Amino acid sequence: MMTLTTRATWRASWRANWRTIWMVAEMSLRQMVMDGFIIFTVLVQPMLIALLGLWMLGDKGPDYIMFVVVGSGLTGLWSSLLFIGGNSINVERWSGTLETLVGVPTPLTLIVLGKNVANIIQSLSSMVVAYLLAVVLFGYQIHFSQPLLFAVSILFTILAFVSFALVLAPIFVMNPGVQAWQNAMEFPVYILCGFLFPIALLPSALTPLSYLLPPYWAARALHGTSSANAPLEEILLCWAMMLLFSAIYLFVSGKLFAKMLIKVRTDATLDVT
Repeated sequence: MMTLTTRATWRASWRANWRTIWMVAEMSLRQMVMDGFIIFTVLVQPMLIALLGLWMLGDKGPDYIMFVVVGSGLTGLWSSLLFIGGNSINVERWSGTLETLVGVPTPLTLIVLGKNVANIIQSLSSMVVAYLLAVVLFGYQIHFSQPLLFAVSILFTILAFVSFALVLAPIFVMNPGVQAWQNAMEFPVYILCGFLFPIALLPSALTPLSYLLPPYWAARALHGTSSANAPLEEILLCWAMMLLFSAIYLFVSGKLFAKMLIKVRTDATLDVT
């Protein structure tokens, strides 16, 4: 009888947590769809990158076109994670609502998770825009070489990016000096992770650094399943690395959130005044 009660409590808790995440995600999507900065980050900037890439590589064949489509979409994902996901707690701090969110019964982690899920899902629209540009505006005939594996890779990418955002958000709010380097962190990741060209073109000394970045494994999986027709073993390796990094980042984010909550509740040192 005790086991049944415990199981029922656990299920109710899970349902409540998922409901919270999706409610926060829905509210965040409603707010972000009207934000000019987010629209530029998610749609306009990746569209400009896609236009330049399609203009320069348009005569190279459909595989190059698909590489540009996926790569420009990844730039939107990373920029959105860095600026919007990374500031998902800072926004509450700047608006004076961080203390209120910390005081409510709902864990702050779930609220930030919901915001980042909405952010990453919305950012996927940058890839859709790039695809439409290539097909409708330029008239290219392109297709995904492994559509099912590409769809699964998208799911792993969402998991890896959301987990990474959960690490960046508390770091940025507790360390303004790190957050000040936010702009400088955007384009180097485009290069190191092979969004728009293979990392084989980079100096070999930079390769280990690329391997330590989860967006690299996301880019490798998405490029491999969209245009490169990569073998299944390579795709499974990318998925495994994204799972590994996600587990590490979720563990680290738990520690960071605990430290941040101490600063908010006990030390009261994270307000803007």
